[in-house]
Amino acid sequence: MTATPETTIREIVASDFRTAAIFQRFGLDFCCNGCRTVEEGCREAGADKDAVLRELDAVLETPASTAPRFAAWEPGALVSYIVANHHGYVRQAIPVLLERTRKIADVHGAGHPELVHIARLFGRVADEMIDHMAKEEGILFPFILAMDEAAASDTPLPRPPFGTVENPIRMMEQEHRFVGDAMAEMRELTNGFHAPDDACATYRVCLQELDAFESDLHAHVHLENNILFPKARAIEQGGRS
Repeated sequence: MTATPETTIREIVASDFRTAAIFQRFGLDFCCNGCRTVEEGCREAGADKDAVLRELDAVLETPASTAPRFAAWEPGALVSYIVANHHGYVRQAIPVLLERTRKIADVHGAGHPELVHIARLFGRVADEMIDHMAKEEGILFPFILAMDEAAASDTPLPRPPFGTVENPIRMMEQEHRFVGDAMAEMRELTNGFHAPDDACATYRVCLQELDAFESDLHAHVHLENNILFPKARAIEQGGRS
């Protein structure tokens, strides 16, 4: 595809996930706010639109030999990938980050009071993500797969217990936004997860892990908001994306 100022960010990243790194480097949200056009995103982030488009063109014009084309995947494959890779990562990372954010807040909080707030904020992120993933795996994802199976076999779609699949999707998107905003606040409080000169090894490692957690979150939310959920909406409306 060709990126233009009017192309939405989600369309570009869905077409080629390699472009996510460009949007992230320029400070453009490609997951929760992926519905914005490139021009809108650049204006909001204060980024050079022409520079963004040049870098996007350079990537999009280069054949991708190994980058997954997630937009072409069926819902079942997407769900399996999300649960195994992203949900699995979050469940492993949360206990470690809960311990480390609390530890550095206790040790360094007097000199860096933002760490106390970060520890509390990550505690809210952890609670939200644990509950969020349980709802996806127990309710929303199985229903999406049941719809997809019915559509593939040309049988009536299952009746949703929540009125329409749009209702739980909207709730999941709101929860994505909360967690994304919380991580963005932590990034701002730490100057881009950059450790100060007096930081100990644990302090530095914790910030690196928070940075990795946010990067994984962006990829995770992109797959759901921009690829899986639109496919679910399309199935319910009578088509296959």
